[in-house]
Amino acid sequence: MKKVMCLSRGGPIASEQEPRRTECPRTGAARALAVATLPACPRAVSRLRRLMAAVALSHRLPAAAEEALAVIVSELATNVVLHSGSPDLTVTLTADCHSLTLEVRDQGRWRDRSAPRCEATDMDAEFGRGLALVDAYAVDRSVRRDAGGTLVRAVVAL
Repeated sequence: MKKVMCLSRGGPIASEQEPRRTECPRTGAARALAVATLPACPRAVSRLRRLMAAVALSHRLPAAAEEALAVIVSELATNVVLHSGSPDLTVTLTADCHSLTLEVRDQGRWRDRSAPRCEATDMDAEFGRGLALVDAYAVDRSVRRDAGGTLVRAVVAL
């Protein structure tokens, strides 16, 4: 693991406490909750899921947000590992009063599909629906490709 930083206001929730979100800052500005840079290998995916769970717990996020973060980071990190050719991936999680923004960045090169999507065949494939899953959990998603790699941003409503 190269670098992981989890920015937290407190420790884990005591079992007898009722989970609740921390108050939103008056400025409404987004604040960083976590930044992680890992080698783009299969083990990174499970590590990032655990990081999202720890952040959700420490910031008392709703269970639905925790689930969304786990699914989204799994799908986006898996895409980097399988398709980008990037040596590393960086995940950044920020929050504002109304949403969480998860960004996954790599230094790989985008490769278009070698064949057009074929719905009947693709429905039985073991993979290939990652961005559709991300879209099911996110209220917004964007992909930016440039010479330095790819940045995928997904926004989850709180």
